[in-house]
Amino acid sequence: MDTTLATFENDVINASMLAPVLVDFWAPWCGPCKTLGPMLERLEAEAGGKWKLVKVNVDENPELSQHFQVRSIPHVIAFADGHPIDQFIGVLPEGELRAFLDKLVPDGADSERRAAHNAWATGKRKEAIDRIKAALALDPGYDDARLDLIEWLLAERRIDEAKEEDKLLSPKTTQGIDARYNALKTELDAAEAAADLPPADALIDAVNANPDDLEARFALANRLIAGRDYAGALEHLLAIVERDRAFMDDVGRKTMLSVFELASNQPDLVSHWRRRLSMAIN
Repeated sequence: MDTTLATFENDVINASMLAPVLVDFWAPWCGPCKTLGPMLERLEAEAGGKWKLVKVNVDENPELSQHFQVRSIPHVIAFADGHPIDQFIGVLPEGELRAFLDKLVPDGADSERRAAHNAWATGKRKEAIDRIKAALALDPGYDDARLDLIEWLLAERRIDEAKEEDKLLSPKTTQGIDARYNALKTELDAAEAAADLPPADALIDAVNANPDDLEARFALANRLIAGRDYAGALEHLLAIVERDRAFMDDVGRKTMLSVFELASNQPDLVSHWRRRLSMAIN
């Protein structure tokens, strides 16, 4: 496929969200390009869709050449997930070219995970969960994919299934310092606890009646976390930190850190409450 400045975003950036894309910068007058081009085309045909070849004629697309600082051709840039990730200049021997492609092309589990993320991002939640399960079927020890599944099951309020997946994570993830796991475990624990907690209104009344009732505050924070009301939860967790850092082994501060990870897509909220936490403990 040939691309231009007008079609580059769709042909390369968007396409690389589904499979890696190799962009071959070439020109009709370039002798080495006439060697590399057919080799790339043959390997693309062999790959059967695992990666895609896109060609840029540098004479006809000087803006693209300038943007990617192409000064010598052939110049090949590999894209994945919308970004350039590797490149080479000149003609590689076929063995080296195959090795370059082997590093670029994800294995089956990675490919399924990428497809799952694309499905989730476009609102196809059932397809995303099916795809991430397919990735785990190919690689049961793929903890990053299992964390994806736990996160999505929690978003779907499928708490019991999320608990079962949590049991299958490796000790390396569950016993190490993994901020993402700690955040999801906080949400999972909060969702599980919420089933046995008093109604939110009763907890709010208890906190209003006695602002120093830290057990009621923590229970209310768990209810709010389970409902993904992170701002409300952080308010009560900070109140615990301000009143008693030692309460339940500093649970207020530790839970705030996990909520920051859960709310990472809300940078303004996280920044605000990080500042307030820093002021409270310093």
